[in-house]
Amino acid sequence: QVQLVESGGGLVQTGGSLRLSCAASERTFSSIAMGWFRQAPGKEREFVAAIRWNAGTTYYTDSSKGRFTISRDNANHTVYLQMNSLKPEDTAVYYCAAKTTGIFLYNSRDYDYWGQGTQVTVSS
Repeated sequence: QVQLVESGGGLVQTGGSLRLSCAASERTFSSIAMGWFRQAPGKEREFVAAIRWNAGTTYYTDSSKGRFTISRDNANHTVYLQMNSLKPEDTAVYYCAAKTTGIFLYNSRDYDYWGQGTQVTVSS
């Protein structure tokens, strides 16, 4: 049974930082990449960042690049999202996801397993 568990969300002021974690069960180690997505109320789920397990290659959006950093700990099957210089528009539920096949990373349909999400709220 594949399990992804996010943690680290919370309430922070504009300009603050948070570090999200996504702990994956052993089986998801066979995944080829992990991604972070977010979904704000009334909006579609959007890509934030992704990382390939083996090479560690990272991918960002224009919005997340330079402020967010995705990293992985292969030994502990954990992926992190360090978020700095947070803005109110970053407020959303953040989800981690595991991808087992294919080469595309930017669409939620490219991922096979999802965590339950963690709330991030940035106050102005």
